[in-house]
Amino acid sequence: MNDMPQESIIVPKGPLPHVIVVGGGAGGLELATRLGKKLGKRGKINVTLIEKARTHIWKPLLHEIAAGSMDADRHELDYLAQGYWTGFQYRYGEMIGIDRAKKQVMTAATYDEEKRMVTPGRTFTYDTLVIAVGSVGNDFGTPGVAENAIMLDTPEQAERFNRRLVNACIRANAQETPVRPGQLHVAIIGAGATGTELSAELHRTARGVVAFGMDRIDPNKDIKITLIEAADRILPALPERLSAATEKVLRDLNVDVKAQSRVTRVRADGVELATGEFIPSELVVWAAGVKGPDVLAHLDGLEVSRSNQLVVRPTLQTTQDDDVFAMGDCAYYVPAGETASVPPRAQAAHQEATHIFKQIKARLSGGELTPFVYRDFGSLVSLGHYSTVGNLMGFVSGKSLMIEGLFAKIMYRSLYKMHQMALFGPVKVALDTLARTLTRRTEPTVKLH
Repeated sequence: MNDMPQESIIVPKGPLPHVIVVGGGAGGLELATRLGKKLGKRGKINVTLIEKARTHIWKPLLHEIAAGSMDADRHELDYLAQGYWTGFQYRYGEMIGIDRAKKQVMTAATYDEEKRMVTPGRTFTYDTLVIAVGSVGNDFGTPGVAENAIMLDTPEQAERFNRRLVNACIRANAQETPVRPGQLHVAIIGAGATGTELSAELHRTARGVVAFGMDRIDPNKDIKITLIEAADRILPALPERLSAATEKVLRDLNVDVKAQSRVTRVRADGVELATGEFIPSELVVWAAGVKGPDVLAHLDGLEVSRSNQLVVRPTLQTTQDDDVFAMGDCAYYVPAGETASVPPRAQAAHQEATHIFKQIKARLSGGELTPFVYRDFGSLVSLGHYSTVGNLMGFVSGKSLMIEGLFAKIMYRSLYKMHQMALFGPVKVALDTLARTLTRRTEPTVKLH
């Protein structure tokens, strides 16, 4: 990667240390924002955020975009504007490699929808590099996934599925023949948080789409949602009580829950299981498993895990380079005394962003870096309009407290508000919340285009 031709090399102006954050997800954007506000605006460092997308949407909301219960345009944040407001530079592009000896990040050229170049391939020089590129879906080599299923790694993929769902309903309502078996069936492969939340959200929004004049579709007969999980229960990474409570809600919604069911092939007309069973479905979402993006395996010798995540030390520095940190879903770190790595959750990315901010301040002052300590505050699963269930950790002698209903729903929504607070501050979040509350009353409850 070191001799890769590039069209421009960008060196930050002035003698200030240059911190580059690659990846504008929940953790990366929070870190760049905080660095810009606290250090960039005060003239202590130069801060650059490199991101291949133009706008940011909190990843835990993607299932709502896919279901059509949320309009992505109303929740996306423009990176260019955020950088202007908070003191970091946004650079559009996708990282394709690094040169650790020269301390450089290389990005690919970008093009618009008409294949015209927007930015050339560029090289950026850093003093401290933070890699926060998140994760992507892992299809484990299952045949047919790339051709016939949609993953939910990006807002574009979520919106693509939503368009496919709405088009399928319009097509079925307009055709002269009856709805075919599987034509309006949705198979969701992977019953982690994303797949489980999507199944509940789709139950309501699919019926909402049909309610807008599609009288030739019987939602109770023609629409079916199947949730498929290879483990012995849904939400296998969460406490069993939480899994059981969630499954009960889903079954009450007539969601067909299939645990201990491994998918062997995804076809255009359905899903094949290892048992030989075939599930008719022309709408398939793959939400099973995560891994690091392919580029991480080719970053100038940095160590990666079996799931292609960057292996980091307790300080969140990569094992091969003190000047390169990794955080969020793309980082692999097993705390001392634990057997599992820090899970790919929004709360982990938030905590790591806070920790790396302190680490960078310590590096600037010549101080000693400290180990990262992950605190699990519990898990919350939103089942859309119907319910929210979860467990909060550490309330009584380190034990967890299971919650559900309205209180759980408020706690779930507060997670997003915490993310917004880190980006905008309390005044803007309060005004934004009020505006959304008012406009929601004049809009359809589901996205129809």
